[in-house]
Amino acid sequence: MTQSPRPADDRLIVAMDVPNAIAGLKLAEDLGDAVSFYKIGLGMLTGGGLALANELKQEHGKRIFLDMKLFDIGATVEAAVRGLAQFDMDFLTVHGDPHVVRAAKEGASGKDLKILAVTILTSLDRGDLDASLIKSGALADLVLERAHNAFEAGADGVIASPQEAAAIRALPSAAGKLIVTPGVRPAGADLGDQKRVATPAQAVKDGVDHIVVGRPIWKAPSPAEAAEAILAQMQQS
Repeated sequence: MTQSPRPADDRLIVAMDVPNAIAGLKLAEDLGDAVSFYKIGLGMLTGGGLALANELKQEHGKRIFLDMKLFDIGATVEAAVRGLAQFDMDFLTVHGDPHVVRAAKEGASGKDLKILAVTILTSLDRGDLDASLIKSGALADLVLERAHNAFEAGADGVIASPQEAAAIRALPSAAGKLIVTPGVRPAGADLGDQKRVATPAQAVKDGVDHIVVGRPIWKAPSPAEAAEAILAQMQQS
């Protein structure tokens, strides 16, 4: 695969939820110029995920989102982020608790790495929160509260369901911040394990900066065509 210029629209982030770096390189090869931004998460970590991230970034000019969802005491988070920041990646997720966000920002000091705070996972609903002993209240209200607290702690953006994107964008504390949303599915696509979803066009209308799509692209007969169709839907919004 040869290096190519980044397409103008990098709002689409493809989740590389594939088994290992070899499969990831094959997917990037299949997608070619259609996609310029990739998410590499915990599921890929033991399959060469960091090596793949470096290769895509340094050799192929792609943008990289490390979806690590870090959570620990402040000193540990700061050390982990400082180590990851040396790889010149673009986005990194941490849990949205203020002490975690502050530590992550300290670890990323002096680098261009954007720290994105997880509000509430898009695979969860109120019943899941009850089972985890999370305080009562409407899920959307809790997402807004966590987003605001994360922004106040210094987060560069948040990860949130597209269903809460418009309300987050309306927060005064969200000015100049990024909203990145998983749980985006083209019309008619299988929802998988996502419970709070929207179409690409609706997500953009609601103020989302980047959408993350995985299975509807890499499971498609032609991943490049699937990606281009999603980009076309986003551009219609």
